[in-house]
Amino acid sequence: MNAFLKNFGIILILLGVAVLAFYMMNTPASNTPLVFAAVLLVGGLIVHIGMNRIID
Repeated sequence: MNAFLKNFGIILILLGVAVLAFYMMNTPASNTPLVFAAVLLVGGLIVHIGMNRIID
């Protein structure tokens, strides 16, 4: 379980990158995917740093 928690931030960052790739291929009319990707990227970075400080 600790290994999953340590890598949960990385998973969120990769999901953010996937949302950005989807946005680039389809170019929707709204900016909602960009906001969602930004939240995933920043949130993933914060979770990754926080979990690694707590677990280690």
